[in-house]
Amino acid sequence: MTCKEIMEKLEERWNPSYALEWDNVGLLVGREDKEIKKVFTALDATEETIAQALEFGADLLITHHPMLFSPVKKVTSADFIGRRLITMIQADLCYYAMHTNFDVKGMAQLNQECLGLAECEVLEETAPGEGIGKVGVLDAPMDLKTFAEKVRNDFEIPDVRMYGDPAKSVCRVAVSSGSGKSMIRGAIAKGADVIVTGDVDYHSAIDAVAQGIAVIDAGHYGTEYGFIAYMKQELEAMFPELEVGSARVHHPYEVV
Repeated sequence: MTCKEIMEKLEERWNPSYALEWDNVGLLVGREDKEIKKVFTALDATEETIAQALEFGADLLITHHPMLFSPVKKVTSADFIGRRLITMIQADLCYYAMHTNFDVKGMAQLNQECLGLAECEVLEETAPGEGIGKVGVLDAPMDLKTFAEKVRNDFEIPDVRMYGDPAKSVCRVAVSSGSGKSMIRGAIAKGADVIVTGDVDYHSAIDAVAQGIAVIDAGHYGTEYGFIAYMKQELEAMFPELEVGSARVHHPYEVV
């Protein structure tokens, strides 16, 4: 099966047209006519995950985050992006990214299911009936501290940051994976008691609390690394003739 044939099937479910305007998705490195026998999934195309993919013998690397956002003016070993590109090109490794198109058509649902939310609606609509994030309700209200512990356990992450009164009762939850401080206003508008997201800076968090919504910062990696296992499972179902591997889960920081 060629890289192009795999891309066509992927894009039937996660069409690049759902990606946001600023994004860069699709085939970023490699040949469309490359024969693919092994695929490797990861959240990011780092030196470590590229090395893991090559050790696996992958012909195609699929990540959530695109390695390339800005125009590349030089491809040399003096630059870390250049080194990654050289490594992939020398190894004839195709590289495909599915970012905000997957956020719209997959990640929001994953987060919703992970937290067990019901009666869900889209947090921020980007296409008719589709969009970034979800707002839903818990089975029963709980205090914010208990909910923060639930988020930590459900996402299987080492820690979360909680902003708000630990005794505050929460039931209506907004969730937006990745870097979601821009989603706080929409979560307030939809009546959420708390928003679960990542990369929330201090001022955005305390301002949110002042407006009546609590914040659980579960981290960018913590809210999105589920992509790795999910996409491996989906690829195995969609392409039973392919061998699929995945990057090891490795949280990018430690609490000391």
